[in-house]
Amino acid sequence: MLSKRTSHHSKDQCGTQLKVLMRRVSRTPWCRLTIVILCTLLSSCNSQRPQPKQSLEIVRVPIADPGGPEKLDYIEGRSSNTGPGQQIVLYAHSGVWWLQPFADHPFTKIQSDSTWKNATHLGTEYAALLVNPGYHPPPKLTVLPENDSGVVAVAIAQGRPGKPIPPPKIIHFSGYDWIARSASSDRGGVSNPYDPANVWTDQNGYLHLRMDQRNGRWYCAEVNLTRSLGFGTYRFVVQNTAQIGPSAVVSMFTYDEVSVDDARRELDVELSRWGNPAGKNAQFVVQPFYVPENVVRFDAPSGPMTYTFRWQPESAAFKAVRGSAPGANAPVISQHVFNSGIPQATGQTVHLDVYNFHNSESPLQQSVEVVIEKFEYLP
Repeated sequence: MLSKRTSHHSKDQCGTQLKVLMRRVSRTPWCRLTIVILCTLLSSCNSQRPQPKQSLEIVRVPIADPGGPEKLDYIEGRSSNTGPGQQIVLYAHSGVWWLQPFADHPFTKIQSDSTWKNATHLGTEYAALLVNPGYHPPPKLTVLPENDSGVVAVAIAQGRPGKPIPPPKIIHFSGYDWIARSASSDRGGVSNPYDPANVWTDQNGYLHLRMDQRNGRWYCAEVNLTRSLGFGTYRFVVQNTAQIGPSAVVSMFTYDEVSVDDARRELDVELSRWGNPAGKNAQFVVQPFYVPENVVRFDAPSGPMTYTFRWQPESAAFKAVRGSAPGANAPVISQHVFNSGIPQATGQTVHLDVYNFHNSESPLQQSVEVVIEKFEYLP
């Protein structure tokens, strides 16, 4: 303890003496050069003083659960002595470390009282990283960073024991079992809530997907197939969607929820004007969509439509045909064959989704209900 007090006293003496010297030399011809040198010495003296240590802790830990895209909970914590622009990055461990809550929304803001809170998908362990401005977190990690200059502190917590999350709602449609989504999703630009009650089948066996507003939020609907089908022909028969609002999106796509790499591995038929009332209302996509040659836009007419894509290792052939049981002479509305960027079959499942596109000049005004009469797969 004595050495610490002596060290502190010496630093104070150093600063005082330098300030006295600066006042004296300001009267000499070499004052400017000398003052620069003395300021450097004073700065060096001050830099020896210990800086407050930054720390991070998790105070509310979600339950331990194998995880999955349908299960979420809240995680909370606090930090101390954070610097300007620093934020929290969250990960949940389920096989690998997954960025939370979504890859498109990777940062958690630190509040003025040094606390933070966000949603997270479930896992067996949870991690919080205090990061510097400009840090780019990977969407998936096999190990957490230890020597990354952008990471200031890391806190890890084992998931707490708790009541298991109830099993998801299963929908039987077109001879397949589908999981009704209950977890939020970042499709549409921000987090969209989903409600399994917005999914059902009627007496004809048709699938209904509904999006409605409650307490100022639009609750969406999605189902995904319980098994992967791989390469082959995928066909969707959809009743009239020409009447849906400009910011509503109907999406029929293949996606691998549990892939451990960053590839999108996705094929899409999307029905939306993306917020532009005068825009075309349909598109074929080989992800990523921001590559111009990966998107073909077209106008889908009113009435029932059949959308098909033939997925092979080197190509994906899309077609949109008028009618719910189109014959050989049925009008083809649009067709296109993609020959580059084709994803390989790595466990993708089919998703049928209705959600809200938030980056819109024409926000939703009324509920949306889409009816899919049939799904068909041919190897």
